[in-house]
Amino acid sequence: MNAGDDWRARSARQLRVVDAFVVVWAVVGAYVIRFGFETDAIVTGQEFNYAWLSVALAIVWWLMLGAWNSRQSRILGAGPDEYKRVAAASLWLFGLIAIVSYVLRIDTARGYVGVALPSGLLGLLLARWLIRQHLSVNRQLGESMSRLLLLGGPSAVAHLARSLDTAKHAGYLPVAVYTPGNAEGLVVEPESGLPVLGSKADAKSIVEAIEACNADAVAVSAGVQLHPQTLRHLGWELASRNIGLIMAPALTDIAGPRIHTQQVAGLPLIHVTTPTLEGGQRVAKRLFDVIVSGVLIIVSLPVMAAVALLIKFHDKGPVIFRQDRVGIEGKPFQMLKFRSMIVDAERRLAELRYQSDGNGLLFKMKNDPRITPVGRFLRKFSLDELPQLFNIFVGSMSLVGPRPPLPSEVAAYEKDVRRRLLVKPGLTGLWQVSGRSNLSWQDSVRLDLYYVENWSLAGDLLILIKTFRAVFRGSGAY
Repeated sequence: MNAGDDWRARSARQLRVVDAFVVVWAVVGAYVIRFGFETDAIVTGQEFNYAWLSVALAIVWWLMLGAWNSRQSRILGAGPDEYKRVAAASLWLFGLIAIVSYVLRIDTARGYVGVALPSGLLGLLLARWLIRQHLSVNRQLGESMSRLLLLGGPSAVAHLARSLDTAKHAGYLPVAVYTPGNAEGLVVEPESGLPVLGSKADAKSIVEAIEACNADAVAVSAGVQLHPQTLRHLGWELASRNIGLIMAPALTDIAGPRIHTQQVAGLPLIHVTTPTLEGGQRVAKRLFDVIVSGVLIIVSLPVMAAVALLIKFHDKGPVIFRQDRVGIEGKPFQMLKFRSMIVDAERRLAELRYQSDGNGLLFKMKNDPRITPVGRFLRKFSLDELPQLFNIFVGSMSLVGPRPPLPSEVAAYEKDVRRRLLVKPGLTGLWQVSGRSNLSWQDSVRLDLYYVENWSLAGDLLILIKTFRAVFRGSGAY
């Protein structure tokens, strides 16, 4: 058994134990809450009691989690599939219970089911999240990883290696490169530094390379010069050795909901839908913004009042700072913030511009002398941005979106970067939860364009949840 098989087996055992503990905890807890410590609670009109029903429920629930492949190593550590499968197995189980109870006229105690299902599902999801955090830490240290042989053209495998290196939580460790059809003689791939194990375009040579680097899986990237029949034979050879085959098409920054596969004449065609934010989606996003911003304004009024008093008492200057920004489709608007700098900060900008710590077009200074002591505290925890809730409520901004740019930045945008203006700028966004001011200009643009291309309401909710964590950490804010 190699190291890859070892961590997979260990993870599977761990998940089986954790799932069993959570399921038993939920079922026993539901029984005690509904019936106390009685052992003879009878299902109405039936000859069996809830104690035996609880035992059967716990066993079937645990088995269904396995039947839905929620413990597969392939889905551990990254992506939503693990959570979806846990939820699907649990909901299917209780849906079947409801159907059977209705058909057989079994009067199942609603309080029992009403406690067991939500507590068990939440417990399972929380346990999986905790295990995922532990697994992510291990992977940052280079442990619990699947060893990958990258197969493809030189530039494609270099890009794939870079991408996987920045997403170690996904659990893929490139260990070598194979470039079929390319000139021989290259020993090390220059960009990634990975060893090149060959370039012959036949399945036998590729399998020998896989065995030489002890790979757990093969990632076939763009530019691979292999005949379809050769690739098919390679798949058969890998299947016989229990080695994974991963296809990595030349699609970047495309989220799962936009990708659909269709089988045509034995070919898996990948359809990429066009991103849209119109009609019902636009209405849903606007409604979400109005409701959430309205609630947050009411809840945060005491905090905003306290911040306003602090700013006013510090230097007697204005509380609110208004700044011209560019919104959706290039429309200008005035963004509101609590003033965190001295009153004449804008006039002093020119003399400090050459000291910028920003990321290209954006001016930023880690130790900006114009920031007041109160302002530094407000910026650390993003309290200076609370007035933007009013921008969101009236419709010039959204809760989630690209960072609101200055007119001077927009004037210097390249054509591709202007796609950021297709949606409303946001109070928070991928840039906020991915490093804030520590990001490079290229990374900021890439994240904003990714958001524009792959917007979804579920994605907005996830970004909002991550924002609270980023704000409390206070990293990257200056």
